[in-house]
Amino acid sequence: MQRTKKNDWSPLPHSDEDRERAKSVPDTPQTRAPTYRLAWDDEEFMTRRELRPVRLQLELLKPDMVLAERGIESTVILFGGARIPEPGGAAWAAKNEVQKKNLLANAKYYDEAREFARLCSQHSASFDYREFVVVTGGGPGVMEAGNRGAADVDAPSIGLNIVLPHEQAPNLYVTPELCFNFHYFAIRKMHFVMRAKAVAVFPGGFGTMDEFFETLTLIQTGRMERVPVICFGKSFWERAVDLDFLAEQGTISPGDQDIIDFVDTAQEAWDVIARFYEIDAGK
Repeated sequence: MQRTKKNDWSPLPHSDEDRERAKSVPDTPQTRAPTYRLAWDDEEFMTRRELRPVRLQLELLKPDMVLAERGIESTVILFGGARIPEPGGAAWAAKNEVQKKNLLANAKYYDEAREFARLCSQHSASFDYREFVVVTGGGPGVMEAGNRGAADVDAPSIGLNIVLPHEQAPNLYVTPELCFNFHYFAIRKMHFVMRAKAVAVFPGGFGTMDEFFETLTLIQTGRMERVPVICFGKSFWERAVDLDFLAEQGTISPGDQDIIDFVDTAQEAWDVIARFYEIDAGK
């Protein structure tokens, strides 16, 4: 992390300077004691349960500072299943033949996510990659396709990874200096929506549903400004979520379904964004 100013002079020592000084003391029982460590440089202390409020703050602050220093003002979110393979790839997550067949059929969404990210990134270039920057969850499947689409046109993209019980590593297409890792799902989701100018939702499972519905709730309740929310694959979403049924039951208001646009192709999705923001759709 860089200091705010190159010549950020102070009569008091900076914390990075004192951290180095603390390492140069004689090796004694006193200096080896955990209590002697600088509090903020003590991993055991920083991971104590009592420090949770501090860790929550740090997870919010670190990516926010990095993105601000980079000048990124707005993003386009790509939510979608980690299990969806690249066309021609293996359905590695399938547990039976039915799942294998459907995952392979849904591989078309990998290509659409990749193309959609390309279109967003090409438009982002006209803003020196400060607006409409692609952001994904940083993992495989649809997330990989989104970061890959940006990389196809040499554009930066963001990956918001999270530590999971099973092995989770960033896909190789995330811009390295924009690749983040989170412990708290809640803070990660805040970073998704804090700069979002559009939200694209591809077929996925519980994680995708969670992110999708949290976004819908923020918009429906007026806690978030109205932005395009675009679902890829109308046939998938009509079976996965029956919004008309919810409206009939009175659990959502008539017209709440209109928060969402359904599309099948990347170009259709970009056209939704272009109409909303009055952008020349050819650019």
